Amino acid sequence: MANRELELNSGMRCAKYMLLIVSFMFALTAILLIMVGTTIQTIFGDFSLFIDGHFSSPPALLIAIGFILIAVATLGAYGAIKESVMLINLYGVALFLVFILEVAAAIAAFVMQSQVREMLMRTMTNALSDYESDTNVEAAVDFMQTGLGCCGVVEPDDWREYYSYNKNGSHLEADDVVVPLSCCADLDKTPNDNNDYNCLEPYEYGCFRKMNFIISQSAMLIATGATTVAFVQLLGVLCAFMLAKTLRRNKSIREARRWQLQQSLGVLISGGKVGLPVNSAMSGYQQLESNGEVGTHEPYTYTPQSPSVN
Repeated sequence: MANRELELNSGMRCAKYMLLIVSFMFALTAILLIMVGTTIQTIFGDFSLFIDGHFSSPPALLIAIGFILIAVATLGAYGAIKESVMLINLYGVALFLVFILEVAAAIAAFVMQSQVREMLMRTMTNALSDYESDTNVEAAVDFMQTGLGCCGVVEPDDWREYYSYNKNGSHLEADDVVVPLSCCADLDKTPNDNNDYNCLEPYEYGCFRKMNFIISQSAMLIATGATTVAFVQLLGVLCAFMLAKTLRRNKSIREARRWQLQQSLGVLISGGKVGLPVNSAMSGYQQLESNGEVGTHEPYTYTPQSPSVN
């Protein structure tokens, strides 16, 4: 009996510690998701002029999933400490709901990745056409070209059509193109006669290639990260339900053995008092049914229930 009880207690402790470890791993994963989502959202915010609004949904959803997963991991750890089968089952259900959210985020990121090329060509071309008429667009384009070390959409010649200096500069040669100062990899330190600085060498490549790489890789990171964590969490869901089943079985076996011991001793513990049941086989007495008259009771009949009673 003692060895069996020791095995049950060992099984309970093993299940508890396993769930604590799983909850801790999910908490670390949640922090990682929050960091990735925040970083990607910051990148999208820096280039918000060239990115459609719905592209910010997957990283925002990834951040929300991270915070929800922290709460769920806390619930699982608390349920493991309290050895509560109900809390552990609730933990498994919550993990499954988070799994659905992560699958949705991964699908949205994969769809978003297929739309990046078309979106960037449209938004970047519109930005070049509005460069001189809108100061916000000018600041965004200058930030992109300076930060990424690029010029134009596909190549620096893209500015020939959209920059007014190219249309009004009759002195320009056929192969020359005037570009904004943010396009210059090498800028003349001394101003010319018009008090303007000359761009000695513009950046060789356009910004589309680098922007496409940044946005596509961000979408791919969201998709692969959410998918990987989702399938790991699916294993966590199965693990949680298995642990809940183990805890319930061990508790049932332990309670059954305690009840068996009480029955073998003929003792029922209720409200902190120890007493014998009325019709217990240990008492040797059985109470006869009342005849229904008020104030009168049938006498008790002595009935031996054990061979040891003479």
